[in-house]
Amino acid sequence: MKTMTKKTAVVALAGVMAAGMLTGCGEKALDGTKTVATVDGAEIPLGMLSLSVREGQAQAEAMYKSFMGGSDYSIWDTEAEKGKTYGEQAVEQALKDIELMCILKEKAADYDVEITEDDEKAIADAAAAFMSANTEDTLKTLAVTEDQVKTYLELETYKSRMHDPIIADVDKNVSDEEAQQSSFNYVSISTSDLSDDEIKQKKEDAQKILDGLNADPDGDFSEIAKSVDDSYTVLSGSFDTNEDASEEDSDDEDETTASSSNYPDEVMKVLRTLKDGEVGPDVIEADSAYYVVKLDKVNDEDATATKKESIISTRENELYTETTDKWLDEADIKVEKKVLKTLKVTDNHKFTIQTAAEDTTDETAEVTETPEVTEEADATETPEVTEEADATATPEVTEAPSYDTDSSLEVKDGDTVNIDYVGKIDDVAFDGGSTDGNGTDLVIGSGSYIDNFEEQLIGAHPGDKVEVKVTFPDDYQATDLAGKEAVFDVTVNGIYE
Repeated sequence: MKTMTKKTAVVALAGVMAAGMLTGCGEKALDGTKTVATVDGAEIPLGMLSLSVREGQAQAEAMYKSFMGGSDYSIWDTEAEKGKTYGEQAVEQALKDIELMCILKEKAADYDVEITEDDEKAIADAAAAFMSANTEDTLKTLAVTEDQVKTYLELETYKSRMHDPIIADVDKNVSDEEAQQSSFNYVSISTSDLSDDEIKQKKEDAQKILDGLNADPDGDFSEIAKSVDDSYTVLSGSFDTNEDASEEDSDDEDETTASSSNYPDEVMKVLRTLKDGEVGPDVIEADSAYYVVKLDKVNDEDATATKKESIISTRENELYTETTDKWLDEADIKVEKKVLKTLKVTDNHKFTIQTAAEDTTDETAEVTETPEVTEEADATETPEVTEEADATATPEVTEAPSYDTDSSLEVKDGDTVNIDYVGKIDDVAFDGGSTDGNGTDLVIGSGSYIDNFEEQLIGAHPGDKVEVKVTFPDDYQATDLAGKEAVFDVTVNGIYE
């Protein structure tokens, strides 16, 4: 039997400020009252979609600005795939999200999820605060009304509350045998697109690293690798200890657990012969790389616990996606394409998110800033309002991540990955240098992060922990970071297919 969620969270928007609206944007004024789509007869006004799109646009631009230290970048006009720009994709995805939220509201009664009178009051107060936080010109550009803001916040609230009931029946029993993980450290030296002489040099480098490890098995693997070439990075990985379970997971397409770790067969063959702390006896040659490996633990309890969580999370993600995709397929959805095309996201029409200046009350949401990487990153999240009117900087997770956690995958240039990181200077974490475990997406090779950050993730696998070393530019806008060396402890959560 489904149980009613008792949360009364209301998602509240911060002020959205349009930047450069009158500078060569050439955007035609929107009619926010027009219907852009209907879902089982429920109308979605263009103004509500505009609000969602601009909120997402502003958050993305804040991320780019924080890492690039300026505003001279292009995102939205760049072609993504199938002849569409990232801006066009952003509009289509935002519409799909709202369509799903309408369906979640429609299905809410089946899961005993409801909006209370207190919720309605909090939503109304949050919508009023949003309208007050923005100028008349910005609201005109957004083409959104206060009623549309309230509807949007109501849908966001249903979306937030429906997630847990949908996945409530997932099997959370995972055996130790199924999840047991062995952990190891390794250096992977790519030989792709190299001449024979260059490949020979890479093998000699790998041998030097191996010799260094054999000479000092308890030495610092990373220091040994960098003594050969400063570009070599030691990565951490794990794999299924139970080889039979690993093969079953790989062969069973209907398996609801995450696929087991499958590094190159040559690497796995060696790792399965090692004991705790042992180094692979030889340089391992795979199809496109040389490997030097050192087993950490045959039975890594922490990695095993993480794998159990990953298996359960994958089951939950799949159930949520299967359920909501089925609902979307069954729904009567009609999109007014001519209306949709009037909403454009381009590089010469930018938006930022600012913190509302108003004080909050017991009924309204406190708007808090997200951890900033630079002083100029004004991005805010959409915090929750609880019954006690507590607000947090991190919104409740409402959708299952769509990235692949299969650790047989390898990060390549051009891949979109989801990562978490903690940045440190002199072993001390600095303000704004962490994702706080919320995960963030990154396109490898996009140049959106500080120089050399993205390149150091190439070759890593989902689940790997990578130590990324960078130096902030001398003219970096956050003066407390300018010119300083930093180390980011990065976890690769997954790769988008």
